[in-house]
Amino acid sequence: MNRRDFLRGASVVASTAVLGRVSFAAADQSFPVVRTATAMRKFRSEAVERTIAEVKSSIGNKELAWLFENCFPNTLDTTVDYSISDGKPDTYVITGDIDAMWQRDSTAQVWPYVPLAKDDEPLRRLIEGTIRRQTRNILKDPYANAFYKDASRQGPWRNDKTEMKPGVHERKWEIDSLCYPIRLAYGYWKATGESSPFDDAWQKAMLLVLRTFQEQQRKHGPGPYRFLRCGCSATDTLPGGGYGRPCRPVGLICSMFRPSDDATVFPFLVPSNFFAVVSLRQAAEMLERIRHDGDTASRCRALADEVANALRQYAAVNHPQAGKVYAFEVDGFGNHYCIDDANAPNLLSLPYLGAVERDDPVYQSTRRLILSDGNPYFSKGKAGEGTGGPHVGRNMIWPLGITLRALTSDNDAEISACLALLQRTHAGTGFMHEAFDRDDARKFTRPWFAWANSLFGELILKLFKQRPRLLQ
Repeated sequence: MNRRDFLRGASVVASTAVLGRVSFAAADQSFPVVRTATAMRKFRSEAVERTIAEVKSSIGNKELAWLFENCFPNTLDTTVDYSISDGKPDTYVITGDIDAMWQRDSTAQVWPYVPLAKDDEPLRRLIEGTIRRQTRNILKDPYANAFYKDASRQGPWRNDKTEMKPGVHERKWEIDSLCYPIRLAYGYWKATGESSPFDDAWQKAMLLVLRTFQEQQRKHGPGPYRFLRCGCSATDTLPGGGYGRPCRPVGLICSMFRPSDDATVFPFLVPSNFFAVVSLRQAAEMLERIRHDGDTASRCRALADEVANALRQYAAVNHPQAGKVYAFEVDGFGNHYCIDDANAPNLLSLPYLGAVERDDPVYQSTRRLILSDGNPYFSKGKAGEGTGGPHVGRNMIWPLGITLRALTSDNDAEISACLALLQRTHAGTGFMHEAFDRDDARKFTRPWFAWANSLFGELILKLFKQRPRLLQ
């Protein structure tokens, strides 16, 4: 049976039960081959293949094993373009069905492979190439979120009212576009001990990250970034002449767009500021130990401390039902927005990103709020429950959010329920999607969305090592 025939004939088990009160067994069925054929794969890693074989042969839930086999290697199979440029590795990573490289997505897509890279030279060089490509992207434009491989290419957003450059796919300023490359660089360095990607260009890029963050504290006016898009929805452009809504300069960093690529309501996006604190401290350690640049390292730490102090003062708010919680967005004037969006960095992901402890009382009260109907972007329906966001509309649940819920939980029952929900909402495709309708998982967006596949693979591998009983 080929994949097209399988998808056409696939059926989805519907249930009105909600997460946490259900147990779904894998269907009694054979699982067709839906992974890209060997000859068509973009890249092969022996370490990844060994990991797939080990997990498949060791877990009792055969549907989860099949999903892992499809999802874990999906980035390598379908999205990477590896080459040598000027004698150095160069890796261009598309998101899936969009031929562009997001700084965020590309990190998240290769992140689960980082622990395997030390013992797999080709894989190590592929990740090194990703870091080098991300460095060049930052140097091209630290305010852009997505880039093309061809530095001369101009895409559909070339007429946006901003300082658009050839080679830039989209220029939405998102704090996490600078944090994720640091996360990858730091994780790679710690896992492999290799420092070759962290050359003069990387050091220059870190200086640019620092300068951009400081510009977007907006202590001396709105700064150089402005963005307007004509003829679009409100979430795709900025008010205030392209500078966004007003904020009071309190030490936090403005992020005019979220990791969903939707515009913020209030400029200080709290989870992204938490992420910036982590990233600045990681960059400082690398600058000091690898580049022996104590001055820039000190400046990074000083900014991290300033943002952390501002978060302590402004991030936590009193919610009328939930008590003290972290707001999603604030403006420094006392206004705040209590929601959560499924894309990371979000409030749910803060422990996953190393930004707060999982048992932090404010995080726990925030978690209870955002996983309830107190969050306007949390949905329950016949297909299941989970977080979404305005990006693809109301009543759409994102597998990313379900996976992050499991990754940030220490409760076996909650994790098992998340696994069951992911297992039954792939709509028979064998892959994760961007989002699915809360009442019918067959109505989904983006059948080829590698970030969701990588994160699912990361979850299964973590559970295989730490809680294998949940995979039986």
